[in-house]
Amino acid sequence: MKIVITGGAGFLGLNIARKLINRNTLIGPSGNLEDIDSILLFDVAIPAERPTGLDSRVEMIAGDISDRETVMNLIDRDDISIFHLASVVSGQGEQDFDLAMSVNLDGGRNILEAARARSGTPRVVFASSVAVFGGSEMPAKVSDFTKQTSQTTYGITKTIGELLINDYTRKGYIDGRSARLPTIFIRPGKPNAAASSFCSGVFREPLNGVPCELPVQKDVVMPMLGYRRCVDSFIALHEIEGRQLGEDRAVGLRNRSYSVADMIDAVERVAAKNDIMLGDISVKPNPAIEAIVRGWATHLESSRAEKIGLPIDDSLDQVVQDFIDDFL
Repeated sequence: MKIVITGGAGFLGLNIARKLINRNTLIGPSGNLEDIDSILLFDVAIPAERPTGLDSRVEMIAGDISDRETVMNLIDRDDISIFHLASVVSGQGEQDFDLAMSVNLDGGRNILEAARARSGTPRVVFASSVAVFGGSEMPAKVSDFTKQTSQTTYGITKTIGELLINDYTRKGYIDGRSARLPTIFIRPGKPNAAASSFCSGVFREPLNGVPCELPVQKDVVMPMLGYRRCVDSFIALHEIEGRQLGEDRAVGLRNRSYSVADMIDAVERVAAKNDIMLGDISVKPNPAIEAIVRGWATHLESSRAEKIGLPIDDSLDQVVQDFIDDFL
């Protein structure tokens, strides 16, 4: 079978690909385990040097996901599954409404239409977000059953994506699943335009000996999930039988909530155990970023994810140690 990963040159896309290479099999549209003979990583741009950990089955293609013909050419087999991660992120979406609509909404519809055109019912795993929730009436603790009233363009496009996954599945066009992500950490490399980027930066920069300036106060609380368990969750959600999910295919991934103060304490503890001299951490609030972040839920209840056996981090300290082991 063939696997298509949109946003495939990004951190999560690459790590899903590496995990699939090691697995060698996934459940195909037939409902049976199939050998993976092709993995296509599609993104707006691909790195000049081929990333490590990819074998000869992996092809990387750059292109515009909002172009219907391009997407139709990617999804060119009936024995196919799709991990749809491509997205304009939260901060960027607020700055450029048209780009967010083009990539997140039009691009997502292109993926679904291309999957619909295949024979059978391909499995599609869509990367959604806790940012689907928001508004003045939002409770501090949200669940899979909380009304979605996001106050960001990014969150609205994720809500629409979840509903389309549900409806295309209801119609029998696809076998869809939406992974509603908390903030995923710790991402290596440079900061991105996501409002939650500081949740990686508070660990990544100091551990690399670089000063970190936090755009939010230390009392900000975020539901979070480590990158290893996030990748595992995407694959586990793909493998689950659709009947276990029922009519609503959106599942909030398991997570734990931490304050920024908790994050600072953890990086200091783990750095000390590893004899790492940290870069300075300071607070310089950015009103635009803080307004977005404080509009998000502080806790994401995930009993459905627990019931179907999705994984969860052991602790905040363990995720920090994983990052040190994997990237430092």
